[in-house]
Amino acid sequence: MEDHRNINFMRLLSDESTQSTLSSESCEYYQRELFDQLPSIQASRPWHNRLGGSELEEQLGHGQLSRGTRNKASTLPLRSLTMCIQGKKDARDRRMMETCSIGCWESWRQNQSINTKRVWAKMGGAIKSLLPWQHTLHAIEGKFGIGVKAYFVFLRYLVSLNLLHCAVVGGFILGPTAFYGRGNNSEPLRFGGNDSVLDFFLGAGYLDRSPVFFGFYTRGSLNLPCCNTPLLYLTGILTVLFLSLIMVLRRTTVGYKHTWMLGKRYSMNLSYKIFSGWDFTIQDPAAAALKHSFIRNDLKLFLEEQRFSMYEAQRTVRQWVYLYWLRFILNLLVLSLLGGSFYLIYFAMETSQSAEQQQDQYWLVSLLLQFLPPFTITFINLFLPHIFHKISSFEDCSVTTQVNTTLIRSIFLKLASLGIYLYFLFTTTHQQCRENHFGREMYKLCIFNFLATFCNAFLFNYPRKLMQEKYPSSLLSWLLGKEHFLIPFNVLDLVYSQTVSWVGIYSCPLLPLIGTVMLVATFYIKKFVVLRCCAAEQKMFRASNSSVLFHFMLLLGLSMAASSLGFNLYKNMVFPVSSCGPFANRDNVINLMGECVGSLPSLAQSIISYLASEAFALPLILTEIVIFTSYVSRRRANQRAIERLKDMLVMSTSDKRFLVKQHATMLRRENNTRVPLKQTSRRTPPLSATVENPSPHLQME
Repeated sequence: MEDHRNINFMRLLSDESTQSTLSSESCEYYQRELFDQLPSIQASRPWHNRLGGSELEEQLGHGQLSRGTRNKASTLPLRSLTMCIQGKKDARDRRMMETCSIGCWESWRQNQSINTKRVWAKMGGAIKSLLPWQHTLHAIEGKFGIGVKAYFVFLRYLVSLNLLHCAVVGGFILGPTAFYGRGNNSEPLRFGGNDSVLDFFLGAGYLDRSPVFFGFYTRGSLNLPCCNTPLLYLTGILTVLFLSLIMVLRRTTVGYKHTWMLGKRYSMNLSYKIFSGWDFTIQDPAAAALKHSFIRNDLKLFLEEQRFSMYEAQRTVRQWVYLYWLRFILNLLVLSLLGGSFYLIYFAMETSQSAEQQQDQYWLVSLLLQFLPPFTITFINLFLPHIFHKISSFEDCSVTTQVNTTLIRSIFLKLASLGIYLYFLFTTTHQQCRENHFGREMYKLCIFNFLATFCNAFLFNYPRKLMQEKYPSSLLSWLLGKEHFLIPFNVLDLVYSQTVSWVGIYSCPLLPLIGTVMLVATFYIKKFVVLRCCAAEQKMFRASNSSVLFHFMLLLGLSMAASSLGFNLYKNMVFPVSSCGPFANRDNVINLMGECVGSLPSLAQSIISYLASEAFALPLILTEIVIFTSYVSRRRANQRAIERLKDMLVMSTSDKRFLVKQHATMLRRENNTRVPLKQTSRRTPPLSATVENPSPHLQME
């Protein structure tokens, strides 16, 4: 027992355990060698040789290659940085050292710049929070995906656009007319006589004499050479179209630039969506359910795209030939349907025009005949896109391609039908106010389009939903099926109504106000239809490309409106036969502009004559070339920077894989070296014998 107490257990150290084969210099050499083997370093060596080693090291030392990210991180508050507590402490110390290393003036300037950026960011967030219908959009996105939300965001954008139009029309047209009054020969506006409630649907009678139409605005007491009712009226209309062009073009270019920059090489990061996509600040169960729906819809969309890409890659040559032949036959069918619909619209307009000349008709028959062209156009625009949707389902394309194909075919149908209707109206002669007649037709198109939306929601979709809830196993419920919110058709309705508003704004200045009211009512009607009557789609589609297509279709509608306005002004200049409105008494745009320029000072006349001469064309063209060249150069530089950033993302992933592989190799080597050591330790003598007869090759500690 005493011998057992006197035994001291000591750790045995060998020469191999006390002396490491890797010194600090060799460890640094090994790290540098491993760093040189990284895929990103191997790929950047040609660029390193072109740039020069000293210059690259200088850029790395000054941080020029990562200046944007560092500057952005330095302006963020510490609580907004995505790092641990120790990292935030290091960032705070680093900021304090940078502040101490520079002067007081530079430190104050940087602090002011950071505070200004934070204030602007907070103001932008506050303004964004004031946007209407935010809660509704979140609920719709959580249940139906981002595609349905894109429709309602697009509708909200059109509401804001029409509100801007109303402000411009009120400032240039309604305000001067209300303040300075109309002409001396104008009659007061009263409701009576032959006026009826039907006038509000037909745009006739009382409404024809109201400020809604072109004929109401005549020359009043405001009759200055450069500030009169005709010039203000024309300036207001041109301002509306110009602002619409700027806003729609900006949204289109921003969306297209975003889609084109990312390209097909960019895909959703699944690991981010799964492991980092959750918002841990959510405390409401309803908000948590919505967030679950967001992530689930994103994953469904990504998996659907991947599934179709794999299916498309497995097609054989025979399948491709059969598919192209089938698509050719289906496109011929689409062209036949378009030709038949155009002939039907022309027949309806001819019938309505011949019926207007007959006076001895019952009022209900006369009403139906007057609404025959709008009814025919609305009927075709309502049912033919559904046929296009069925046809596109047989073309074996992805869901996003099917949506875009249906959009293109349907928008061609709607704009072409509207173009035929406009051509018929322009070629038809009217003895009375031609502009008022044109405005009435556009007004009837807007009213009838809204009535079709209302009736489709409450006379078809809602009764069908009630029938499916009350009699779910009936044959009629099975035949009708579930209602799905078809995004192409609803977007086309918005584009069509906005195009009609732009086309008719010259003859009906209050059409943007009427359109705003109808768009707000349409929002709540569609919200009721989506949340109450529709079921969620099983197939999702990405809304980024379709959003670009939405605004591109608006550009097409705006170009049609500009062409219509140009034709109206051309007829006013060549054939000044307008008997109403601001351009009555044979006044046209050229004469009014000539009077305005003649009343200006001589210096202003000289400047205007120089700007309108051919001598100004050459410097204008040179300036445009210089600006265009600078933008092209900037685009190419940005494209190269984006490609380099994409390569850096790919290389960072490759570096991680390489380091993981090296780490696994080192662990495998350590495991292989530990196994022989365990085998040799089993063959060593007992500890007591080793203590009594220590080996000369061992040292005691």
